[in-house]
Amino acid sequence: MKISRQPTPVTIKIDQKQLENVKCFKYLGSLLTDDGRCTCEIKSRIAMAKAAFSKKKNLFTSKLDLNLRKKLVKCYIWSIALYGAETWTLRAVDQKHLESFEMWCWRRMEKISWTDYVRNEEVLIRVSEQRNILHEIRKRKANWIGHVLRRNCLLKEAIEGKIDGRIEVTRRRGRRRKKMLDDLGDRRGYCHLKEKALDRIKWRNCFERDCGPVVLTDY
Repeated sequence: MKISRQPTPVTIKIDQKQLENVKCFKYLGSLLTDDGRCTCEIKSRIAMAKAAFSKKKNLFTSKLDLNLRKKLVKCYIWSIALYGAETWTLRAVDQKHLESFEMWCWRRMEKISWTDYVRNEEVLIRVSEQRNILHEIRKRKANWIGHVLRRNCLLKEAIEGKIDGRIEVTRRRGRRRKKMLDDLGDRRGYCHLKEKALDRIKWRNCFERDCGPVVLTDY
């Protein structure tokens, strides 16, 4: 599989047998696509999480304490949906999918049908929650990337672009693609981000404290 904006077939032969060109395949549980985006993986994870919710629906919608049911949803359902989220590069459309999934969980847990015309603000008040799923992804990504930046490893060199070789760069119209580290939002650049990561305690406290804005939109 060749990952590119405009993927073209690649001819690779092993023992006179040509390898098949594919547009997507699963590797270590994550779905990789030839366009280099995470949208298909996110949709797949959300579908798996919804299926898991449906299997345990009687538990999540039971008369158990609300806080206990919320913990069960975050432990059992969110863990499925956010598997491998540390490496996701989230576009605006991906964020909308994830926020919709978050509201879907709370609505199903409270047995609120879409025909009831209950606004998202009211749902969040009923379950005593805020929009947290994007912050949870950002926190996981920060913990993982902080661990990588504190080590001298191949992955760190790949992130910094220190791998030997040449790449053909052609200027395209429009805005550049969003990068994985852009979600961490340090305007002072990668060097300052790397410097902050050296202090493990301050690094974690920084992202624990900064929950980011909570945006409430209709379902």
